This record gives sequence, C-alpha cells and structure tokens, in this order.
Amino acid sequence: MDNLVKCGGWSETKDATKEIQSICDEVKCQVKEKTNKKYGIYKAVKYRSQLVAGMNYLIKVHVGCDDYLHIRVLEGFRCDGIDYVLTCVEECHHICDPLIPSVI
Repeated sequence: MDNLVKCGGWSETKDATKEIQSICDEVKCQVKEKTNKKYGIYKAVKYRSQLVAGMNYLIKVHVGCDDYLHIRVLEGFRCDGIDYVLTCVEECHHICDPLIPSVI
C-alpha cells in the first residue's frame, strides 16, 4: 500500500481509503469485544501506516456523533493469506485529535 514508507517509520496522516475501511471492517468484531460496545456508525476517516514484519495501521474511526476511536491493527501474513489483528483501541477521541503512534 505505502511503498514509500520507510521500514519502522510511520507515514504521514492520510485520508482513509476503501482498503483502510476494509481493514477496519475485518477487525470490527475485535473492537466491539474490547470496548463492549456496538457501533451503528463505523467509518474510517484517517490513517497512518508503519512497515514492520507486516504492516501496522493506526486508524481514526468515526463511531457516531462527535466520537472517534483510534485503533491499531497489525496486518500479518500467514501461509494461507493475510491476517488482521487489533492490537489497541483508544476511545473518547475527537475529529481534531492527531493520530500519534506513541499514544497507543
């Protein structure tokens, strides 16, 4: 996805794409399990990425009203395909809150 991302370094914040929304959809059940909440609205709006042994994504997700989550997802590779694992969720964010990797 981000061919220009330096290994270990985080990309600049970018607008979410259909691919990022798809990643969010893949981990939605994991998010609901960690937060004990159901979300009527669940839309990726911004993201950053980090190339590691796989790819880390830090994603801002709109979940209704003025509420946003910051989630971190690891995209790993298995012998039978790609696996997405939710590694962290931060609640109570707002649209203007920056995606800061050190925070989560």
